[in-house]
Amino acid sequence: MPQLLLVRHGQASWGAADYDQLSDLGAEQSRAVGAALVRRGVEPDLLLRGGLRRHRQTAEHAVVGAGWDQQVHEDRDWDEYGHDEVFARHPTGLGEGEGFVDEDAFRLWFDGALHRWTGGEHDPEYDEPFAHFTRRVEQGLTRTVERLHDEGRRTAVVVTSGGAIAWVVTHLLGGDPAMWVRLNLVTANASVTKVVAGRRGTTLMTYNDHSHFEGDASSLLTYR
Repeated sequence: MPQLLLVRHGQASWGAADYDQLSDLGAEQSRAVGAALVRRGVEPDLLLRGGLRRHRQTAEHAVVGAGWDQQVHEDRDWDEYGHDEVFARHPTGLGEGEGFVDEDAFRLWFDGALHRWTGGEHDPEYDEPFAHFTRRVEQGLTRTVERLHDEGRRTAVVVTSGGAIAWVVTHLLGGDPAMWVRLNLVTANASVTKVVAGRRGTTLMTYNDHSHFEGDASSLLTYR
């Protein structure tokens, strides 16, 4: 039965001028997930990634960690939503040079920005409204499944982002934007989500597996 293994990119550079760049830890996470997939016996017939730099870097490090020699193909439907714009449209209320007093305050603002974007009332303000983002990700999922079926392939490994993975899960479970927001917040860096494509359609099997970051590797676990 064809399967898709959706790998979230390694830790990017949160808070830096250029977020779309793996941190040193993100590179290590990416090599670790590649090695973990090999230990699971994964031999991909198709390697895909989104078009962002962190997707490319994650795929490169994962291939090294796994020892694979297949070509990695780009599919921009697996790109993340434009988080810079989403957050810019929801002011923090802080003065210049001020920061959030604690994690709870940050989370309240973060959730508010996502709810504003997903609600639909402000769609004209966004280059890519939430409905357009979700439709794009669904197109990427459908096309990848079709490639597996049409080309007689069994396993696709797709390097993408937390928002795209969270929407695949929400879509397959028949969830709503509120579910997507909750899932988006807890998708671990370099985690693996498994989807299978059988006679009953496309089905979620596992979400957010990061067991390769347990025990001695627990220091590698991050969410942003």
